[in-house]
Amino acid sequence: MNHLNPTDLPAPAGPYSQATLVHGPGQWLHIAGQVGIDKAGLAPAGIEEQVELAWGHIVGALRAAGMGMEHVVKITTYLVDRADIAPMRPIRLRHLGEARPASTLVLVQGLLDPLWRIEVEAIAFRPDPAV
Repeated sequence: MNHLNPTDLPAPAGPYSQATLVHGPGQWLHIAGQVGIDKAGLAPAGIEEQVELAWGHIVGALRAAGMGMEHVVKITTYLVDRADIAPMRPIRLRHLGEARPASTLVLVQGLLDPLWRIEVEAIAFRPDPAV
């Protein structure tokens, strides 16, 4: 897998890659949008807590598939409030670690439940081991 930031494109506006090129056979994992709710389905009021929960769910889905953040090739984040971008970033970066998948951030008018402030979806790829 190669993370690409072509010199003829604008530099990324944050810690991500403009594109990710995936080579060869392997396994794809498409993770549905994960929101900031706990196991009881409750959403804490604070954005930091919701971001932590949403990213924790992404990590849990990766782990269930035998993958880690290094396998993530694309992240899409939906936020309902522009003011939540700044508090979201350090939590996102901590979960990403050194991974720099392609990334899109979309500001939306709302999510399914009006208490939800963030939703994160991901696509991951794990190459088959060399034979």
